[in-house]
Amino acid sequence: MTPFSIKITPTGRLHFIYRDALKPLLHLGDGQIRRASHVEPTSGGEWTADLTPINGPILGPYVTRAEALAAETDWLTQHWLRGSLGQHV
Repeated sequence: MTPFSIKITPTGRLHFIYRDALKPLLHLGDGQIRRASHVEPTSGGEWTADLTPINGPILGPYVTRAEALAAETDWLTQHWLRGSLGQHV
């Protein structure tokens, strides 16, 4: 199983990067899923992770989609879940 992070705010709100294994957490209250990014191919066949929906950067390009997804998850974990950005999204 892939490790994951869950942020619990002082008011009790949960923030996490969606994974099917965490879906039951959505039923603990008024759960909402929001898009944080887009992983898309470039015209040259590479991949980028566009985090501008949460005022983040565009990461890449990467050779594979898997690399872009990993970079997206790493950035979200560092800057959204563990950083101050999570307070604003």
